[in-house]
Amino acid sequence: MPSFSNSLEKAIHQALTYANERHHEYATLEHLLLALIEDPDAAAVMGACNVDIDQLRRTVSDYVDKELGNLVTGYDEDSKPTSGFQRVIQRAVIHVQSSGREEVTGANVLVAIFAERESHAAYFLQEQEMTRYDAVNFISHGIAKRPGAEEGRTVRGAEEPDPDSAKADQAGEEGGKKKGQDALTAYCVNLNEKAKTGRIDPLIGRMEEVNRTIQILCRRSKNNPLYVGDPGVGKTAIAEGLAKRIVEGDVPDVLSDAVIYSLDMGSLLAGTRYRGDFEERLKQVVKELEDLPGAVLFIDEIHTVIGAGATSGGAMDASNLLKPALSSGAIRCIGSTTYKEYRQFFEKDRALVRRFQKIDVAEPTIPDAIEILKGLKPYFEEYHKVGYTDDAIKAAVELSARYITDRKLPDKAIDVIDETGAAQMLLPEKSRKKTLTDVEIENTIATMARIPAKTVSKDDETVLANLDKELRSVVYGQDTAIDALTAAIRLARAGLREPDKPIGSYLFSGPTGVGKTEVAKQLASSLGVELLRFDMSEYMERHTVSRLIGAPPGYVGFDQGGLLTDGVDQHPYCVLLLDEIEKAHPDLFNILLQVMDHGSLTDHNGKKIDFRNVILIMTTNAGASDMAKAAIGFGSSKREGDDMEAINRLFTPEFRNRLDAIIPFGALPVKVIHMVVQKFVMQLEAQLAERNVTFDLGEDAIGWLADKGYDERMGARPLGRVIQENIKKELANELLFGKLKHGGTVKVTVGDKDNGTRGLILEAISAEVPVKPKKEKAPARKRAPAKAKAKPKSTTTRTTRKPSGGKGPSNSGKPDPEASAKSEEPKAAVAEKTAPRKPSSAVPKVPRKK
Repeated sequence: MPSFSNSLEKAIHQALTYANERHHEYATLEHLLLALIEDPDAAAVMGACNVDIDQLRRTVSDYVDKELGNLVTGYDEDSKPTSGFQRVIQRAVIHVQSSGREEVTGANVLVAIFAERESHAAYFLQEQEMTRYDAVNFISHGIAKRPGAEEGRTVRGAEEPDPDSAKADQAGEEGGKKKGQDALTAYCVNLNEKAKTGRIDPLIGRMEEVNRTIQILCRRSKNNPLYVGDPGVGKTAIAEGLAKRIVEGDVPDVLSDAVIYSLDMGSLLAGTRYRGDFEERLKQVVKELEDLPGAVLFIDEIHTVIGAGATSGGAMDASNLLKPALSSGAIRCIGSTTYKEYRQFFEKDRALVRRFQKIDVAEPTIPDAIEILKGLKPYFEEYHKVGYTDDAIKAAVELSARYITDRKLPDKAIDVIDETGAAQMLLPEKSRKKTLTDVEIENTIATMARIPAKTVSKDDETVLANLDKELRSVVYGQDTAIDALTAAIRLARAGLREPDKPIGSYLFSGPTGVGKTEVAKQLASSLGVELLRFDMSEYMERHTVSRLIGAPPGYVGFDQGGLLTDGVDQHPYCVLLLDEIEKAHPDLFNILLQVMDHGSLTDHNGKKIDFRNVILIMTTNAGASDMAKAAIGFGSSKREGDDMEAINRLFTPEFRNRLDAIIPFGALPVKVIHMVVQKFVMQLEAQLAERNVTFDLGEDAIGWLADKGYDERMGARPLGRVIQENIKKELANELLFGKLKHGGTVKVTVGDKDNGTRGLILEAISAEVPVKPKKEKAPARKRAPAKAKAKPKSTTTRTTRKPSGGKGPSNSGKPDPEASAKSEEPKAAVAEKTAPRKPSSAVPKVPRKK
């Protein structure tokens, strides 16, 4: 059986007291309602249902004093509850019991009063526009008819009522504190209050946008500015900065009393379970804004109001609810959105667009961004307890603008200095720096941009100075091409090229196997950047080109992006290698035009990819076959200039005109082939080292490989096949099944084979021969104690030599049968070569015989 709460028991006794004080014969529902007004649980429900408790108390008191005068009796007997009074209590108890709760509160009794439809108590509640549905909705789900009431509601069950919260609710109702602003308090954030408490950073710059905003707000109608710009350029900061300037008095007199409220769309939608809840809340917000002459509504991400609160099949959403007030000038609204959402959602509703005045918020320039960060620097220094130098601020802006290409200033620069300060918190207190310089900024940029730290250093002279030497150490015979490539890269790093172009666009031409692709690979390794390689033989058809930038809309996979655009987006600083470019479809050349000219490429999703930090390298064999043909006439036996003729025929003039350089690769001379042999041998040695095999190649073998593997037309690739055929095949059998199974040494020389031909001879030396004696030493040491105890042996030469300085009666020279018996045991052990066990078993027998 459920029990009554303490507050409900007091309320019932108070109802009977009201009747006794007035000498009423019966206690009616009106007495009970008058007592429930003082009950904290019932009062909380009334407050949530927007009941004027003061008015209700006066109405019920007047009715009890005037209309219930016929209940006055001359007797001093206690008042008795009426049948309606009892039915309400019983109904509340049954309802609580059926719901599985253990306590009946004043809120349950208040709901039960509505069942007595003919009573004045129910009439008085309905007169205050309170319904049973409103009360049940608040008790069960916490949904208040009055905005903001659910925040202070105490959940009633088996717990005791919270008198503090109940008194606070009553004080809010009785005092009428900020009455008429409940919706603004519940669903909006007062930016002026945030500015007063110092929770808003100052606005640096943006004077043009601020002046334009003030001008639009002063209009008679359609006084609604709309900020449109890329994410991170500072749209929200303008609205917050305007609120800070209003608080500080740094605005014209017409806006001196303005208060900016930021609408929280999440709070507005939260808890709207039923049709009409959202519309009611939004209308309440608009009504309260209309009642405040200086109020300005700020809606961040204003495109979210389109479709917000709309039901299936209905056109009534938040934007349509706001249109009448926006058009008439009843409220002033500031909105912000991005270009993408503006085109996708906002621009389609022309009726909504015409009610706003568009203000484009562009990305600030690098000097402006530096000034913005200098203004915000004290706030970050105070928070992180560190200092930032001016060089650090400048480096944060310049390096983020260069390497973090998918975001905008000043947001990305602010994130850089913030994360740099946060990185110091991870260090021990003794290791933390008090002042952060551009070195720490560079490390943060490297982490955020996913590139090696040395590539973002402003002083990378060492890498550039030794670039040609590093490339010559791994690519042989192409010094002219390497010099041209390094000179072009140094030109780009010196800042002497156009800023909107890639670092370099080069076309490597020459015969196959001379190192064109290898130069690109080693360049990426030397610079410490990613290598993106695309084999153009996969893009010979027209439709395959769409794989690079994405399929057009309407085709399968159009929303998945392209291989080229996604690769550069993930690795913005890279070496892009397009191998065998002459095999690609001509449509690919047209795509590369904008990459080489403007340093950007747009995929089919509309995303613009930045190629300004890309080194573009294309390789081609065009003209190599013509150069290999013998020249007609006297003089040189080779054709000269035919490769350029083939390149001019293959590539259009506008394509060639955008290249930084066409770098020719010549055929490899015989001397270079010896160096290439050494390179292949070093690679083979690295592979054999994992299996504990050493490789010894004689000078005669190097000459034989260079002679057999040299082909002027084919380059160095035939050499790899010769090494595989004459060395690796036989070596594989030795590694798997032969002498090199457990390691060893391989010696390669030139000699006569079994078939009479002269070629390479492999001599495999197993590593097991020197290892086996080491394994015999361990058991040999265990024999020593047995031989030492067999000192009396004088009959054999072996035993008399080993014990030197032995003690005991065996040294007397007399024959001892036991000693002679013992001497036979080591002899047998040596003969049988079963060292570890027989001597150890013989040792304990000696004391037993004694």
